[in-house]
Amino acid sequence: MLRALLVLPFSVLGLLLVGQVGVGGRPISLADVNTAIEVFPTVDTERLMAEDEALITSDAKGPWRFGVNHEADLSTENSGTWTTLADGTQVWRLTLHCPDATSINFVFGAYHVPEGARVFVWNEAGEILGAFTQASSGGSPSMGVSPLAGDRITIQYECPPGTSRTGALRITQVTHGYRGIGAERGLGDSDACNNNVICPEGDPWRDPIASVAMIVVNGNGLCTGQLVNTCANNGTPYFLTANHCLTGSPTNWTFRFGWDSPLCDPTGAGITTNTVSGATLLESDAGSDVALLLLNTPPPASYNVWYTGWDATGTRPSATTAIHHPSGDVKKISFDQNAPLTGEFNGAECWHILGWDDGTTEGGSSGGGLWNDEGRLIGQLFGGQASCTNNVNDWFGRFDLSYPLLTTWLGNCGTPVIDGFDPNAPAVTLDASLLAITGVETNYCDMGELSPSITFRNNGATILTALTITCGIDGQVLNTTEWMGNVAPGATATLALPMLTVASGTHVLQVGCSSPNGGMDGNAANDAINRGIHVADPGEPVTLTIDTDDFGSETIWTVESEGVLLYHGGPYADVGGGTTETATFCLAEGCFTFTIMDAAGDGICCGWGEGDYSISDSSGTVLLDGDGNFNTVAISQFCTSDVAIAETEDHMLPIHPLPSYGPITIQRPWPGDLITINVFDQLGRRVHTGVLSNAPTTTLDLSHLAPGRYLLDAANGMRRAIGSAVIVR
Repeated sequence: MLRALLVLPFSVLGLLLVGQVGVGGRPISLADVNTAIEVFPTVDTERLMAEDEALITSDAKGPWRFGVNHEADLSTENSGTWTTLADGTQVWRLTLHCPDATSINFVFGAYHVPEGARVFVWNEAGEILGAFTQASSGGSPSMGVSPLAGDRITIQYECPPGTSRTGALRITQVTHGYRGIGAERGLGDSDACNNNVICPEGDPWRDPIASVAMIVVNGNGLCTGQLVNTCANNGTPYFLTANHCLTGSPTNWTFRFGWDSPLCDPTGAGITTNTVSGATLLESDAGSDVALLLLNTPPPASYNVWYTGWDATGTRPSATTAIHHPSGDVKKISFDQNAPLTGEFNGAECWHILGWDDGTTEGGSSGGGLWNDEGRLIGQLFGGQASCTNNVNDWFGRFDLSYPLLTTWLGNCGTPVIDGFDPNAPAVTLDASLLAITGVETNYCDMGELSPSITFRNNGATILTALTITCGIDGQVLNTTEWMGNVAPGATATLALPMLTVASGTHVLQVGCSSPNGGMDGNAANDAINRGIHVADPGEPVTLTIDTDDFGSETIWTVESEGVLLYHGGPYADVGGGTTETATFCLAEGCFTFTIMDAAGDGICCGWGEGDYSISDSSGTVLLDGDGNFNTVAISQFCTSDVAIAETEDHMLPIHPLPSYGPITIQRPWPGDLITINVFDQLGRRVHTGVLSNAPTTTLDLSHLAPGRYLLDAANGMRRAIGSAVIVR
């Protein structure tokens, strides 16, 4: 990186605004202090803007690029200036200068701030971010910092007496903004047909509007997303956006809430400092262009956010509404008064908006939600052609197709429709909520020791000082922890639990909480959380080999055990003649389910190649051999034990009526045994699991599924029956 170093006198004057995930306060003002200035290279704005214009023809809505990333290595050890005050406080300061930039943001690649220390960031206009403490990163060792307007920003690190510079701050990326995304931009730069959400047409949508945030992706791009509610209504900060926005790790993304114009007309600058830094990617899928994140820290109560409800039925609404940040502008709202169609866009199953009646979408709108006429989320923006001058053809990934992948996090409510959640609503007196289990992997090879930690939140109205935590495996409680501490209402805490030794096999790790402050929990629905785990101790190395057909991008696969997804892979490259792909994984002794899916419904043999697949153990013994001649999905069992494997006994699964509005009748394929039935959609995703009764026929209600064709797989041991159902409306 080419940069120059200047040292100039500087004083903090006229500081106006305080925000982000900081705790407030003002930086120490130091007059006549020499401040080091790091100068970064200029950028070719004209060339970059020309590249951006060319992308518009691709129908892509994001991420919307606004800046250029510079690599950096600037720390409290090798850059900046230190000043020691009379009381022993030590202050480190560094100014970043990107010539002609419209904004600057950066990443602390290393972020450790001791107790009592504070970090501030400000620009020459007097906008301040901070004070940041160690809690601001949500437990992450790194942290992204939101853009501030202008071509100079200053970072100040304040160490109180006794800390002796024990922290670690290192800036590893600096983003030069070459077009505006905040109060610095020419507000209203998005197309004129867009509607500010503060306008009267936004009045019926105040709750969903409060769930939406602008995302700074990978430091230099923009997308949109929204907080989503869970079945437990517990305020877990799950954030849903588009899969195609996943550029770089979300670890250091920033999320700006409340970036709304305060006026309908003229458009004005809204709040730029209500931001949260960092998230963990929990789930993503190209088949419905969805990504689910867990924010590192919940948005504070002062942000006045909302967790949107959703509808996973797949029912076509009579009208739809989109809320988004076009071109990084303040939040906008768009309306289509007609029912959307369904179809495929760039390989994803989507809602198809034929045309907007009021408003539009642009680059940066990607990931923004689509709500039905009842105010529930049904999708997120993938892309399309819509603009103010050609306001047709936008495509949104379908939430009903994403939902089966998200139930691990959002929960299985017993109904595919839930309302939103207001985290600022009056709380019950005592309510402890388990948010997440961390420190636990899905697979353990040649070891069975688990070191779980939990994150819990005080959803009650009083300070939480005591809590009982139980931890067990497969319904058996193995240890109990009596936690004591001090967690304010709305705040979270993390607790390491005792180590567990778990036998080889597939298990369910179960953690529960009870007796907050020695009393009765007012909301038991959020008191338990489970995780599926697989322990292979000792482990058997197993290798999957797939010879693809010409269209490897259509092929994906999974390995499961007792409903727990252990390994998955694909899609692969499209290569004439196919490619040979291998994957090695570690399994316990036992039997497993292997599923291979082809998105085009023609298998991997024999129309467009001669593909096949096999699974072998470490000695070369073939455990599973498939010829690749299937339609949408092939499901097989294989075992790693030394027991001989019986040939799979296949049956047809009689189903009627065809098509059906939802309820279907299934004829039992063989008598006597307990039969589990799994339902898969056309992308090979399991969307329903049930059990066939001992009666000759069983009625299964699939009315909660979207219209389309589904594969039904009934299995017991090595017996299998395959059938299909078609759901219509």
